[in-house]
Amino acid sequence: MDIQALVTAQRAYFDTGATLPLSARRAALQRLREAVTAREGDICAALKADLNKSPSESYLCEVGMVLAELRYAEKHLAGWMRDRRRRTPLAQFPARSSIIQEPYGVVLVMSPWNYPFLLAMGPLIGAVAAGNCAVVEPSAHAPAASAVIRDLLADCFPAEHVAVVEGRQAEARALLDQRFDYIFFTGGPAAGREVMARAAAHLTPVTLELGGKSPCIVDATAKLDLAAKRIVFGKLLNCGQTCVAPDYLLVDRRVKGELLACLQKWVAALYGSDPLDNEGYVRMVSQAQFRRVMGLIDPAKVVFGGRGDPNLLRIQPTILDGVSPEDPVMGEEIFGPVLPVLPFQDVQEALDFVRSRPKPLALYLFSQEKRTRELFLRRASFGGGCINDTVVHLATSRMPFGGVGESGMGSYHGKAGFDTFSHQKSIVEKGTWLDLPVRYPPYTPAKDRLLRRFLR
Repeated sequence: MDIQALVTAQRAYFDTGATLPLSARRAALQRLREAVTAREGDICAALKADLNKSPSESYLCEVGMVLAELRYAEKHLAGWMRDRRRRTPLAQFPARSSIIQEPYGVVLVMSPWNYPFLLAMGPLIGAVAAGNCAVVEPSAHAPAASAVIRDLLADCFPAEHVAVVEGRQAEARALLDQRFDYIFFTGGPAAGREVMARAAAHLTPVTLELGGKSPCIVDATAKLDLAAKRIVFGKLLNCGQTCVAPDYLLVDRRVKGELLACLQKWVAALYGSDPLDNEGYVRMVSQAQFRRVMGLIDPAKVVFGGRGDPNLLRIQPTILDGVSPEDPVMGEEIFGPVLPVLPFQDVQEALDFVRSRPKPLALYLFSQEKRTRELFLRRASFGGGCINDTVVHLATSRMPFGGVGESGMGSYHGKAGFDTFSHQKSIVEKGTWLDLPVRYPPYTPAKDRLLRRFLR
């Protein structure tokens, strides 16, 4: 594929204004929604092939969330597009002030392999709703999903409006050589730094959805059985290959033993006595990922699980106790079904530990104590999170989702996605029936007094 020619064609199409009207944007979103609904079986089959996701998990975490986002965008698009009036300062009288939502133009969406359908379509919905043309680069590590995305978007859009570029590193580099008007990247911090550096050559703005080691804190007041159930759900969703999965567990020493017993109970209840035999248990995406995660498991610290099947690329849900901050499992984002456990004496110790590390994409706190909740919400910096639950904060179009610091920059979902792909253009429309002389030279003491009254 001639990538430069594709971007040039999209820029020419955008310049025609065809993507700008409300009717055109709504029609595009409707076509996409109808295509996703019609191809649900194909999408789920692709996710099964790439990651062994069950149809239920595929709908819960990918197809259903995409459809919800599409419906929300269709419903609210007219309001998002409307010019936003603002009060005009007295010093500018007579005038009218407003903000116009302007699409950037031609944007690039680079998506990962762990939720290959959701994380390609989610940003694309915001881009199309905002009136842009878009190039989507799915992950080559999820080839079946990539093929479905390619065929689905080709049926919904002409290539000059939305196109898919498949490939690996060579294609990604070729895309980043182009001048896009906005780049939306989801992936790891190392690749995110490269994307940002390459974007800087064209002064292209970026959104980076990265990751990090998201902590889960359980204090002595938590409802331990329910906490364990929800931690297991969030940790083992997609077999831990989730950017907001609980990455490590900080637990009050007084309740650690009881919590570990509850965690083991819920793993067995939700996934069977040996999840390696569970046909619905998601696998690692590749041999490389399998070996990397298995390499993080210290057999001497395993209190539950610990085994893997290299033929099936499955790893047992694994709990590690006696972990130190210097252990390899605490040195990188795990992205697998391994949960290291670190005890704390009091909540301030836990907060200090979280604050001493790079800002995570998510934080989860299980506590019935209001002061503890307020302490973490106000003093710990993280992208977003939950109190007394895990993961579900991202499953809404009504709140923005994104990181902070090393876990990313920018956000999307719902209106936040529309705003991400829109430039806010401030306009002052000045009246011509009156022209106050106070701003013009020569400046006099009388004018100075008036200026000081106006500019309060």
